[in-house]
Amino acid sequence: QVQLVESGGGLVLAGGSLRLSCAASTRTSTNFAMGWFRQAPGKEREFVATYRFNGGITRYADSVKGRFTIFRENGKNTVFLQMNNLKPEDTAVYYCAADSTLITSQLSNPGAYDYWGQGTQVTVSS
Repeated sequence: QVQLVESGGGLVLAGGSLRLSCAASTRTSTNFAMGWFRQAPGKEREFVATYRFNGGITRYADSVKGRFTIFRENGKNTVFLQMNNLKPEDTAVYYCAADSTLITSQLSNPGAYDYWGQGTQVTVSS
């Protein structure tokens, strides 16, 4: 069992920055991956970014490429999502997710992740 603890959400003006963090209680295999998803009111949960520990592979949704960066704290089971140039459409509850069994094609699929954090609200005002 993996517990995920998120932090770092908040309210920011458009164009501003926020950094989210997610700490995993354990890493179950070298194929461990941690990702960020978000869900806005009335919308489905969508992929934002993911990081696979083996090889440091990263993936991003097209909507955040060039603005968001996912990275790992060296030697720890913690990943960060640095969000720059935030837009009002980035407003959502952001969830951290983790899994150790995913193949590359599954990394952006929220249904494929077994472990989820409690979510943190990000609000971007215009």
